[in-house]
Amino acid sequence: MEQLNRRKFLTYVGTGVTALTVASTGLGALTEKVSAAEKVKANSHLFGFKKKVSGLGFTPIDVSTKDELRLPKGYKYDVIAAYGDKINKKGDTFGFNNDFTMFFPIDGSNDRGLLWVNHEYSSELFVHGKKQGDTYTKSQIEKLLYNQGGSIIEVYRDSEGIWKMDTDSKYARRITGLTPFNLTGPAKGSKTVGGATTVQGTFANCSGGMTPWNTVLSAEENYEYTAADAGLNDTHYGWIVEVDPFNEKFTPRKHTALGRFHHENAAVGTTNDGRIVVYMGDDKKDACVYKFISKYKYVKSRGTDNSKLLEEGTLYVADMKNGKWLPLTIDAVREAAKGDSELLDKFQTQADVLVHTHDAAILLGGTPTDRPEDVEISPFDKTVFIAHTNNDKHGNIHGHITRFIEEKDDLGSLTFDFQIFAAGGSQNGFSAPDNLTFDSEGNLWTVTDMSGSAMNKGVFTSFGNNGIYVIPTMGENQGEAYRFATAPVDSEITGPCFTPDETTLFVAVQHPGERSKDLNNLTSMWPHRSGDTMPRPAVVAITGFKY
Repeated sequence: MEQLNRRKFLTYVGTGVTALTVASTGLGALTEKVSAAEKVKANSHLFGFKKKVSGLGFTPIDVSTKDELRLPKGYKYDVIAAYGDKINKKGDTFGFNNDFTMFFPIDGSNDRGLLWVNHEYSSELFVHGKKQGDTYTKSQIEKLLYNQGGSIIEVYRDSEGIWKMDTDSKYARRITGLTPFNLTGPAKGSKTVGGATTVQGTFANCSGGMTPWNTVLSAEENYEYTAADAGLNDTHYGWIVEVDPFNEKFTPRKHTALGRFHHENAAVGTTNDGRIVVYMGDDKKDACVYKFISKYKYVKSRGTDNSKLLEEGTLYVADMKNGKWLPLTIDAVREAAKGDSELLDKFQTQADVLVHTHDAAILLGGTPTDRPEDVEISPFDKTVFIAHTNNDKHGNIHGHITRFIEEKDDLGSLTFDFQIFAAGGSQNGFSAPDNLTFDSEGNLWTVTDMSGSAMNKGVFTSFGNNGIYVIPTMGENQGEAYRFATAPVDSEITGPCFTPDETTLFVAVQHPGERSKDLNNLTSMWPHRSGDTMPRPAVVAITGFKY
């Protein structure tokens, strides 16, 4: 009889409530039953995955609570840009609380390119100061808005192998809460958004993605706070935005066809017949997983004109109980709302469905989940990985990573199966999985997002600070987590992104020292640069990877 550990049980047979119950209660007796072992043996080729041995090029590191970015032996990092640093000749400065990063090579180079960086939120202590009574002043609001959005910086590796920012770049610029954006899609100009066709700015930018036509998609997440503080119409926020880092004449836009909710990311792929697919998570408790499928096909020669593909198509929500993608159409919503005059009044047009996406999704039978954050498509088998960070409302304290398997390996399929790929907890050494990316050896890289108030306390004590973990998706060590990095005090590491040759990993260190009481009582001083008087969120380049 094969001895079966709890992690493997979750990997192969975990689907929903049963798996999470095992994970949370430690029912080790289940792992010794012959029937369970037989399931593992039978499911080792589950869904026809092609197995291969995944390699790790580092020695995993220990837990840390120190105020430093710790890496394995043989690796180092360079601070490329930190909050307040000038990024161009104009004098624009790098925003606050950097998150998602995406590297765009210049002329195919692995040593020079543009780096898009999201900026998620501001800080009274470190950026714009406290409210004057119940409101911020005009100058405070401008500062709050300017330091969110995104930065486009040019980065390069010098002759000594050190990554730096080129402040003479012709491309470097800021996209902020003050930048004009065009609305596209069904909600553009609708009554639901106040008739707006253009809106002011982007903020609360969390994760994102890259399109096949070389533009960036940035996700607006917890937009309500900044919208309220700045006195802005909150229906203008909570969208997926698109920017062309290389072309300032490409007007930044918000794609309403992709729905409005607490967007974590945008993972872009293509269906077997050539249409564009965008997978998205709604980062809040009891929220859903979505995908958008374009009406028309992607044509490479059309370049950025392919952006129009994101203006027309169908948005779907995942019904995990039945393994179906449910279309979020006005006809379906009104059919489900029959007999409820309040709902029928709320949902009269497709624009209403897209502005109030979560409510429509739940009405139609979308599955509430445990904070679906990053979603990524495996480049090896087109399975879809979803980081469910946690949900203490239902006892899922440490979160888990789910793997969707679309029917016939087609991202355009409307039916799917799924498994619990890895469960957070002491058995796996990580808690609260967040952003995801892959390397060419089939490893899934994930960063963690334990809150500052929870870290190193109670059931979170054994995990230390947040970090980066590497989890093989194939081979004997499938689903096992290995710690690659630990973050400074109070911070999380976000936005992992490799150069094409995988010799550099870009990541952002977000909100170090955020639990500091005041500027005289700082919990962190990372990145410990000479002359700094406060901790600064920063983007770093990690090197030491071998070909």
